[in-house]
Amino acid sequence: MTPAPLHDTDIAAHADAYFNRTRAIVTRFGDCRVTYAVFLRRPVVCAPALMVDWLEAVAKERGETFDIDLVHAEGSWVGAGEPLVYITGSFAALANLETIILQKIGAACVAAHNAFQMCMALPKAAFLAMEARHCAGAEMQEIMAYAAAVGSRAAQAEGAKGFVGNANDWTAHYFGATHGYGTMPHALIGYAGSTLRAAEMFVDTFPGENLTVLVDYFGREVTDALAVCRRFAGMAREGRVAVRLDTHGGRFLEGLDPQQSYAVLERHAPGALRRYRSQVELNYLIGTGVSSAAIWRMREALDQEGFERVRLIVSSGFGVEKCSVMADSHAPIDIVGTGSFIPERWSETFATADIVAYDDKPMVKVGREFLLRTAQRDRS
Repeated sequence: MTPAPLHDTDIAAHADAYFNRTRAIVTRFGDCRVTYAVFLRRPVVCAPALMVDWLEAVAKERGETFDIDLVHAEGSWVGAGEPLVYITGSFAALANLETIILQKIGAACVAAHNAFQMCMALPKAAFLAMEARHCAGAEMQEIMAYAAAVGSRAAQAEGAKGFVGNANDWTAHYFGATHGYGTMPHALIGYAGSTLRAAEMFVDTFPGENLTVLVDYFGREVTDALAVCRRFAGMAREGRVAVRLDTHGGRFLEGLDPQQSYAVLERHAPGALRRYRSQVELNYLIGTGVSSAAIWRMREALDQEGFERVRLIVSSGFGVEKCSVMADSHAPIDIVGTGSFIPERWSETFATADIVAYDDKPMVKVGREFLLRTAQRDRS
């Protein structure tokens, strides 16, 4: 991973040009002490640690001291437009840090909010963070993993299971783990030639470990899940086997169609079909891919053969809305594997910083008076 820049030349290369020019002008005409307020335009969960750590490292590198006043504790809800943090220090030292400060806090806060909502929608399910493959490089991966962990801890404080781990070793520490979790991708099943053979290879290579089998490769989710459970019946009945549903959105789970999907939900969650549904919500219930009906159908098939302790892991587009629909239909989900806490509308992640005081005198551009502290408003 390319580390965040600390040295002046590297920071200048990453900063917007007008911030570099501001630094040069302030250095020439006389420094002053300023206070920045950082905020977002939408509700978020406060996730400032990566930004604060970097800012403190830069202060040490530059021989400066920055007063960083976190208005909201990490993991707390923050309303739209509310300042997250006030940063006070030398204008010359802070001027060209703004670009990177905003990069490190905006997306993290939005992703943390998404993760919190997902965990609260399905409080009895555990979550695995699978964002890495969807990130634009290592720095984004770290920001997203940290954010998911912050949102998860906030949800856990309210009784949800939250995120219990992630998919790789590098960011596992954010979830209190020593390593990433996972057993097999589709590629291994293709290599093995069958789902059952892939499971056998895994157990042979990693004896003693729990088995999670991916069952959609050949479009025989139910058939292949049962074949694996029968082959490893002892493990299955001990609760050491899990079935992961990742059915492609272009087709139904084995044995289902619209009519059969309706029938499954009528058996298990009829109330979910009685209310008005948007087309997207209806698809999450009885449509193609990993629908609520698909999850209930797999649960039925496993239970009918005595595999009640086999866990169900679901993946494929489990964002806030899909998690909410699954909760409404009481889908029997044990674990959700998802990277869908990554913000969909990137424009919502754009944080903003405004100076609200020069040498302790309140001053901010017209329209941003809401950023002033209460005492500053009284003085301005």
